[in-house]
Amino acid sequence: MASVVNTLPVDLLAGKQEALLDSLRRMGRVIVAFSGGTDSAYLAWAATQALGDDALAITADSASIPESHKRDAEAFVRQFGIRHQYIETREFENPDYIRNDANRCFHCKDELFTRLTEFRSRYGDATVIYGVNKDDLGDYRPGQNAAKKHEVKAPLVEAGLTKSEIRELSRRANLPTWDRPAAACLSSRVPYGTPVTIQTIKTVEVGEEEMKALGFRQFRVRFHGEVVRLEIAPEEMERALSLEMARRFTAIFKALGFKYVTLDLEGYRQGSLNEVLGLKRA
Repeated sequence: MASVVNTLPVDLLAGKQEALLDSLRRMGRVIVAFSGGTDSAYLAWAATQALGDDALAITADSASIPESHKRDAEAFVRQFGIRHQYIETREFENPDYIRNDANRCFHCKDELFTRLTEFRSRYGDATVIYGVNKDDLGDYRPGQNAAKKHEVKAPLVEAGLTKSEIRELSRRANLPTWDRPAAACLSSRVPYGTPVTIQTIKTVEVGEEEMKALGFRQFRVRFHGEVVRLEIAPEEMERALSLEMARRFTAIFKALGFKYVTLDLEGYRQGSLNEVLGLKRA
């Protein structure tokens, strides 16, 4: 279960939310880069509260976004009356992205923000915003450099909102995304230096859907060529450590073409592939 803020006074969090809404109102018209995760969902909701139809959430139509995430995003915007559409991104046509070095995320976000910047000229020169939060600023996130390049605004940071505060405000607003597990694009499952292909990430996507079907909630399927490395949250690890579950994991992932199926005993942690870079985890 995701943690929420229970110690902060209600008026402090409400004040931060009102500051966010005021900031969005001053923008007049916005395009929200909307992945469907906790942060971007809260930002899309807040933008709609502040601006109504002058807020438009746009989701990348990319192979690196799981189909289940797209379905969740569509359900969210229907539930809360948020204007929404998809825009095609073509990061897989960029050899720098496929090469998958430590700047892969930059190339991905650069493509997304390029498309959104092109789109905004047809939408009244709206301000493009995205859901980075205060906690993200200390992480290794090259996508933030792409945001600076394209002058994409970060209203959650400007309001001083942390991840746990966003979860708590989302809970108070009855947003179903308040305790959604941390998510990232499918390409983040592939180690740096291993080329990212659509075939590879679709294999990962199938594997992760099978893990969900087994009832696991917070995990990652990491691709290492012939080897798959499963990271599972510590609170779910006991269930994973059984002969019966080992047989199920083996059946699932060998059917997907892996020769070896491994369980990472350190468990799930965000940005574990950054460990080889000697950088702070993202």
